[in-house]
Amino acid sequence: MALPVWHPESLAARLPFLARRGDLTRAVRGFFHDRRYTEVETPYAVAAPGEEVHLRAFATTREHPDGTREPLWLNTSPEFAMKRLLVAGAGPIFQFARVWRNGEADALHAPEFTMLEWYRPGAGMDALIEETTALLRDVLPPVVCCRGIATDLSRIERLTVAEAFACHAGVPGLLEIGEDAAALAAAAGVRLRDGEDWEDLFFRLLLERVEPHLGRRHPTFLTYWPAAQAALARRAPDDPRVAERFELFICGIELANAFVELTDPSEQRLRFQADRLRREGISGPDWALDEDFLAAMEHGMPPAAGIAVGFDRLAMLASGADRVGQVLWLPPADLG
Repeated sequence: MALPVWHPESLAARLPFLARRGDLTRAVRGFFHDRRYTEVETPYAVAAPGEEVHLRAFATTREHPDGTREPLWLNTSPEFAMKRLLVAGAGPIFQFARVWRNGEADALHAPEFTMLEWYRPGAGMDALIEETTALLRDVLPPVVCCRGIATDLSRIERLTVAEAFACHAGVPGLLEIGEDAAALAAAAGVRLRDGEDWEDLFFRLLLERVEPHLGRRHPTFLTYWPAAQAALARRAPDDPRVAERFELFICGIELANAFVELTDPSEQRLRFQADRLRREGISGPDWALDEDFLAAMEHGMPPAAGIAVGFDRLAMLASGADRVGQVLWLPPADLG
């Protein structure tokens, strides 16, 4: 029987990993302070935790002094709050944010975890990739080993999603196929499952055929996602079929998600409305549209690039831990 996470022997087993996590935290702060970033802290209980279709949020309630009650949610990301600060003129900012995602718990996922998120006004994708690479090389060993995979940080791999599908999924011409599920299935040589749409098949192929090849010998930046997967990224000015978004993989682990930020409030509203319809079709009604965030965008958000890094996973890479529970001081019992 496993010992409880509070047992002295349990903590003793985690302490070497936790010590490395502490060193990592100090090194990351030093990196951003040296680059004249401001560390910020934003609210955790919010009226709208995000508009991601497949993320599930934790609900809570605020009781006001007059007795009224307000439904709130534990944020799944500090993104909306930090972008409000960009509008206010905060300049380059970073945060170690506590975030919550319901229904997630395994070797790489915890329902409550730490997100390292930063935003750099005026930056584009190349600048953000360069800065992210500099951070990795500054705070991690030259070669990181995690879950049986060694990754050399001396060079990086950049691969567009279309290139990755051609190389690893046997799907040339991903962008020419567009959002045609039947055509994508035919190109990949697979059958559509019952009820499977283009997005479902896209992610099936990504998870089963593409991601197992990423971030192994060297870090992989998977760039220029199809516009249907833009999220809060802007479309590429020279090719509206793709969005200026990248994900980062190291040791075969997805470590980060980044955008050259969308600043058009009208397009952002349309995307939110489409995502809300899809999410409500899956899990039912939830929070109201974040009109305050859209008002901030109307006021004028500066051009910027931003990235969210799973800090617990970064700590796994730094320490050689095999599971996320090893780098948490008091992990949930099922992660200990």
